[in-house]
Amino acid sequence: MAEWTMDDVAARFAEAAETGRRLPPVRVQGYFNIWPAFVRKGWEGFADKDYEYRPLPPTPEAIDRMLEAMRWVQWLEEEQRHLIWMRAKQYEWQKIARRFGCCTKTAQRRWQRALQMVADRLNGVSMPVAVSNIEQY
Repeated sequence: MAEWTMDDVAARFAEAAETGRRLPPVRVQGYFNIWPAFVRKGWEGFADKDYEYRPLPPTPEAIDRMLEAMRWVQWLEEEQRHLIWMRAKQYEWQKIARRFGCCTKTAQRRWQRALQMVADRLNGVSMPVAVSNIEQY
């Protein structure tokens, strides 16, 4: 990509969240089933009404992009990481604001600031270093 924008970064995080959702479930190693697969009749095929249908597993390219996005969040503070992932998982702004104890507009501004920090880092823009209160004196 020539130039990363906030929309590009947000789309990549949303894709990473979707890829993570599509990964197969983690299972305990060492257990397996030796029973043969039974051919079921039509009337007994869908007996379980609460069956959870899982989407197709992600492609290797999608997993690589997800891992790349996960490396990007290491550039952010912990609160910003939670904010980015909550929005990538399509939480409502009201729930996000309640989680962080602020209004929705403040949560949106913090989200945009975090996305801009990642986009600036990807574009190679140098960011000013924050000076802590201890170093000021």
